Order: sequence, then C-alpha cells, then structure tokens
Amino acid sequence: MAEKKLPMRQCIGCRTVKPKKELIRIVRLPDGSFALDPTGRKNGRGAYICRDPQCLKKAKVTGGLSRAFRENVSPRVYEQLEEELGKLEQQ
Repeated sequence: MAEKKLPMRQCIGCRTVKPKKELIRIVRLPDGSFALDPTGRKNGRGAYICRDPQCLKKAKVTGGLSRAFRENVSPRVYEQLEEELGKLEQQ
C-alpha cells in the first residue's frame, strides 16, 4: 500500500519547509482581520508560521505577512498575533 503524501508548508518567518501539522496557520478572515488558526479550518487566505515566537519577529522584519497576503500589514497585526501566539504557548 502506498504511503500517504504529507503536506508541506513554508514558514513565513524562517522560510523553512516543514510538515503542515508542525506549523500554525495565520488566516486573513473575509472581514479583513487576521487571526491564528490552530485547527487550520477557518475560511480565508492563510499563511503558515512556526510555533517559535522568533519566527513571527523575523516575519515582521522581512515583511512575511505582507508578502504572503499581497497587501500591507500594519504593525498592530503583528502585535495581536504575538499575543495570540503567547496564549497558545501557555496552553
């Protein structure tokens, strides 16, 4: 029996390719807001990031979210995502 293909995604911070399940999805919701999507099932355009807060900081410096979503992303969005990521890490 053939092995099932494992979906791979690239982190927008460190740019490494990892299995999809090891990354957290950042989604732009239809109303234009951004949120973390740990389940990977919310509607909207998504980008992936490692669970390491340093990767989100790298993405902020390099403009990873702006590149992934093809629009300018404000620094407030990065702050909001940092808070959400911190809450996820505590769980």
